[in-house]
Amino acid sequence: MHELLVRAMAGVDPSAPGAFWQIYAHLLALVPWQALWWWNLAFALVGALLGYWRGGWRGGLAWGLVLGPIGWLVTIFRSSAAPRLPPPLPGRGPGRRGPRGV
Repeated sequence: MHELLVRAMAGVDPSAPGAFWQIYAHLLALVPWQALWWWNLAFALVGALLGYWRGGWRGGLAWGLVLGPIGWLVTIFRSSAAPRLPPPLPGRGPGRRGPRGV
């Protein structure tokens, strides 16, 4: 932790008015942004594949993008995207009339 603080405070005067933003910028420079971007892309693609398998690739993509592997679980355990309609009532097919001929 001490090494991280030394890196964040390098060349920063703590009493200066913009010290917070300089420390913040130094901390952001330590983040491996490229690796995070590739991991997020992989999470989104796997989420889209799981969503496609469950019937809604857009939802799987969104859940994978936002929550990563937890979004995969949401995609897997959610009900399918297509609403299931009940079967038609007997005797009510196309071209048939009701019980009273109406």
